[in-house]
Amino acid sequence: MKQLAEFVKERRKEVNLSQEEFAERAGVALTVIRKIEQGKTNLNLDKVNQVLKMFGHELAPVDSKDIMK
Repeated sequence: MKQLAEFVKERRKEVNLSQEEFAERAGVALTVIRKIEQGKTNLNLDKVNQVLKMFGHELAPVDSKDIMK
């Protein structure tokens, strides 16, 4: 979650948007942006992807078998 938090915060700052402005543009609540940037673990994947789409990215579930290859 730390990498996600850093990624979103850095990219948001690169485009010079406050958390409030970014939340509005991404179409999510301000609390979603705050939770992501704080590295919270209880996040809704759909909301996270809504935010990541602003940067052309998306998260998807990964099968643990694929990680061990």
